[in-house]
Amino acid sequence: MRVVTRFFPVSEALRPYCSIIYRTDVDAPAGVRIDDYLHPEWANLRFISGTTPLASVGSDAPSATAPFIATGPTSRATFFSCGAMRAWGIGILPTGWAKFFDIAADSMADRFCDGATHPAFAALAPLLDELAAIADIEVGAALIDARFTAMLANAPPDDPAIAAAHAALMDDDLGSVGDLAGKLGMSERSVERLSHRAFGFSPKLLLRRQRFLRSLARFMLDPSMAWIDTLDYHYYDQAQFTRDFKAFMGIGPRDYAARPKPILGAAAIARAAAAGAAVQGLHKPAG
Repeated sequence: MRVVTRFFPVSEALRPYCSIIYRTDVDAPAGVRIDDYLHPEWANLRFISGTTPLASVGSDAPSATAPFIATGPTSRATFFSCGAMRAWGIGILPTGWAKFFDIAADSMADRFCDGATHPAFAALAPLLDELAAIADIEVGAALIDARFTAMLANAPPDDPAIAAAHAALMDDDLGSVGDLAGKLGMSERSVERLSHRAFGFSPKLLLRRQRFLRSLARFMLDPSMAWIDTLDYHYYDQAQFTRDFKAFMGIGPRDYAARPKPILGAAAIARAAAAGAAVQGLHKPAG
C-alpha cells in the first residue's frame, strides 16, 4: 500500500481564486481499499482514474462517485474510500467560485455531484481524459492551471466584498458576526446574504469552522500534541472544542486521533510546505 500526494502552487493570475493543484496516487492490491475523513473545506474539483471511490458528506450513506467530482464548500467531514487510483484536484476559493461558476455556493454546500453532467462544471469535463493521458506530473499540473487561467478572459468582474470577507475570516482575532460586519462596513443582514451566496454557509458557522480548523491544523502538523495544546484561543474550554469537533467531523477528537489517516496525514505537512497552510480552509488568498 502506498499513498503519495504532491502539491503544485497555482500561477500568479489564479492566486486570488484557487488555493492549490494536487495529485494523489494510491497504489493498492486489487480489492483493497483505504478510507479517510476529509475535514471541512472550500470547494474542490477532482478528476479520478482507477478504482471508483466511495464518498459521503456528514451522516449521508457512502455512494460511488463520478470520475469528475465537483464538491461545494463543506461544513462537515467528507468520508472518502478508494482503491488503486490517481486523482488530480484543484481547490477553489470563494472568490474563484464566484469567478468561474454561475451558481450560489449554498446550493452546493455539503454536497458533491457529477461535474460532467452539471451545467456549472461541465465545460471542465474534458480535463478528465486529458489528464489520464498525461504521464508527466508537471505537465498535468500545468494543464489544469492553463485551463483555469484561460477561463479568466470571459469571467465576470471580481466582487470586492467576497475578497474582503475572505480576508476578514482569515483574521484570528475575529470573534463574532458583529466584528465581521464592522470590518466589512456592512450590515449583519448584508453579511448574512453574502456569506450564503459566496461562502455557502452563515457567517456564524463560518467563524466556528475557522476556529475549529485553526485547532485541527495544529494537530495535523504535530499529532504528538495534546488536544488542549491545539485549542484556538476563542474556545472557552476543551468541552466546547469537543462539541465543535463532533459537529464538524462526526466523531470525537480522541477517536479521530486514533484513526489511521492514510491520505491526509502526510498530505497536511506537504500542503503546508507548498501553500503555507495545512488545510485549505486556512489558505490565505492573494490579491
